[in-house]
Amino acid sequence: MKTFVAKALFNSHTYLEYRKLIIDLLREGKSTAVDQTEELTHYSELNEARMRRLDKTMKISEENSAKLKTLNKSYIWLVLTESWCGDAAQILPIFNKMAMESVDKIEMKLVLRDENEELMNHFLTNNGKAIPKLLIIDKATGSVVNDWGPRPQAAINLIEKYKKKFGVIDETLKTELQMWYLHDKGVSTKNEIMQLLQDLE
Repeated sequence: MKTFVAKALFNSHTYLEYRKLIIDLLREGKSTAVDQTEELTHYSELNEARMRRLDKTMKISEENSAKLKTLNKSYIWLVLTESWCGDAAQILPIFNKMAMESVDKIEMKLVLRDENEELMNHFLTNNGKAIPKLLIIDKATGSVVNDWGPRPQAAINLIEKYKKKFGVIDETLKTELQMWYLHDKGVSTKNEIMQLLQDLE
């Protein structure tokens, strides 16, 4: 496990590098996908707009900011992601703001899922490579001490309820999920991550 984590970290991107990578690829009409398709590039374009908006509007509460600044330990947040992933576009800007608020207690690194298959296979969700997947690494030991993802519990419930009713994941569900994120304003994600950090401390 540590070998896969070390390899991923060696080839990782900062948040700003990841954002630049997406923009540069889109200029070429591409996404981060191994197999390029118009559909994945289209999703990447939508996600770029979402991330740009959230980078400007996402806020961390004073209470959470204070907690992040006073963490006892230092962590690396290693996130498996791809530009075409709608959940990642909604969640990564939150992770970035939380890491920034922590004042060096949290260092965030991003890697592409399909370039890190061995690592991804250790953190499957229902036997699937669902992303984003956050791996929380204790900086002192280099060990993965917890993980989270691919989305908050309320969003998971929404998807499960829809699949039970209609039996598929379709464009209607994807639209409903994006609307859920819009109305939630990142609150569920922030609350779950803060609870996870408090449990580690």
